[in-house]
Amino acid sequence: MLLGNILIDFIVKGGPIMYPILAVAVAAVCVIVERVSWWSSTALKRAPKVLESVYEALEEGRLPEAISRSAGASDPVVRMVHHGLNHPHTSMEGALQVASGQELRAAGRFLGAMDTIVTLGPLLGLLGTVTGIMGSFTSIGSAELAVEKVTGGIGEALIATAAGLGIAIVTLIPMNYFHSRLASLQFDLEAAANNVLILAGRKGLADGAAAATGNPKA
Repeated sequence: MLLGNILIDFIVKGGPIMYPILAVAVAAVCVIVERVSWWSSTALKRAPKVLESVYEALEEGRLPEAISRSAGASDPVVRMVHHGLNHPHTSMEGALQVASGQELRAAGRFLGAMDTIVTLGPLLGLLGTVTGIMGSFTSIGSAELAVEKVTGGIGEALIATAAGLGIAIVTLIPMNYFHSRLASLQFDLEAAANNVLILAGRKGLADGAAAATGNPKA
């Protein structure tokens, strides 16, 4: 209850610009919570042993078994491999690229929004600074000079600036972390795709898979 009253008082003293800043802060929290949940869930779904078993089947020329082992996987890398092994309308390489793009798009979701929040927060804080200082100068130029009005305007400017910078700082750290996780996933996807293409090409499985799925051009 006390914390809520302090927060409300902080917002009121920060002036009208605090309301859009508050909206940006809520959006930042929602995005961060969603991304943390998504990456945590994805980390639990990773199945390196399943991927190794698929490589083993491909290395031994057992394409149907490789497809069976990768079917229904929750691991994004294994899902991409499964999609690549089932390519009725394109080449294996093309299918792997499409599946990889879909996985990366899901992994990079809301990163653009976070980048916007990091930029928008300080700009809104700067706008609050300007409006607060303008209020102070208006009070100085009035007939009845009130020290409280001047200090109130300066306080409004400082609160808005601190809030905008705080949002940017809090959002920047997880955003960079998510970017690093995305880069790591991209590396894993590219490595897996290259391994599948090498193993399939070595055993001539690409053409075999295409023939089995009705795509002689693969």
